[in-house]
Amino acid sequence: MVYNIFKGLGIALVTPFKQDGSVDYEAILRLVDYQLENGADFFCILATTGETPTLTAEERHRIKDLIVDKVQARVPILMGCGGYNTAAIVEELKTGDFKGIDGILSVCPYYNKPSQEGLYQHFKAIAAATQLPVVLYNVPGRTGVNMKAETTVRLARDCHNIVAIKEASGNLEQVDEIIKNKPSTFDVISGDDALTFPMISCGAVGVISVIGNALPREFSKMIRLQMRGEYDPARKIHHRFTDLFSLLFVDGNPAGVKAMLHEMGFIENVLRLPLVPTRISTLQRMSEIMRELKI
Repeated sequence: MVYNIFKGLGIALVTPFKQDGSVDYEAILRLVDYQLENGADFFCILATTGETPTLTAEERHRIKDLIVDKVQARVPILMGCGGYNTAAIVEELKTGDFKGIDGILSVCPYYNKPSQEGLYQHFKAIAAATQLPVVLYNVPGRTGVNMKAETTVRLARDCHNIVAIKEASGNLEQVDEIIKNKPSTFDVISGDDALTFPMISCGAVGVISVIGNALPREFSKMIRLQMRGEYDPARKIHHRFTDLFSLLFVDGNPAGVKAMLHEMGFIENVLRLPLVPTRISTLQRMSEIMRELKI
C-alpha cells in the first residue's frame, strides 16, 4: 500500500532569476537552506510557482538535481509533472529522471477542458505509468476545468498510488465532500494559503504554500498548532496574514512572493515573460504590512 508522505508545510518553491534573466542557482540553495531551517516539511518543485513553463529542459534538470542533492532526503520532494497531452506525460514518466524524487504533482489538463470522464482516464493513465506516489492538482482558476469531488474520490479508490490532491478550487463544500467520502489512504492538501486554516479544520493534512517561501517559520507554526488541536493561537496567526494573502496574488503568482523575497534580501525581483513583477503600489503595501508584522 502506498501512503501520502506530503503533510504539514510544503513549499511551492520559486525559481529565482538574475537580472539578466538566467536562473540564480545559488539563490535556490539559499532559499532551500532557509526553509529547511524554519519548518518546511516537504518541497514542491518545478510546478506553477516555479514558473516551470518558462524553463528549458536543461534548466529543469539542473534545478531538480541541485535540490535533491541539497535536501539529502531530509524531507520529501514532490515534483511537477503534468500537462494537457496525456501520452506525452506518460512517456515522460516512463523515460524521465526521477532519482531522488518522492512523488509527482500532476495538474488537471488545461486549455482543452476535458470532461469528468476525460479527467479520470487522464489521471488513471498517469498513475499506471509510474510507481511513484501521485498527488492530483485541481486548480480551475488556471486550468478552466474543475475536477469534481466524485471524480477525485473515484480516482483515489481505483488507483493505489494516487495518494492525495492539492485542492485549489476555493470551494470548501467540495473539499469537505472529498474528505467525507475519500478512502483512509488518501489525503487532501490545501493549495490556497488563505484557505489553509479552514481546510485543515475540515481535515486537510497540510498545504503546498506560496507564502511559505518567505515566511516558513510563521506558517508552519500555524499548521503545527492546528494539528495539535490548538485552534485559537493558530487562528491568530491566520488572521495576522490575511492582508498579505490577498496581496500575494493580486498581480499574479509568483510576482507577489518574489517581491516579498526581494524585500527580504533573498532574490532579485525578476520574472520571465509573460509574467512581470508586481506593481509598485502592491509592493509598497506589502512592505508596510511586513514592517507592521516585524518581518
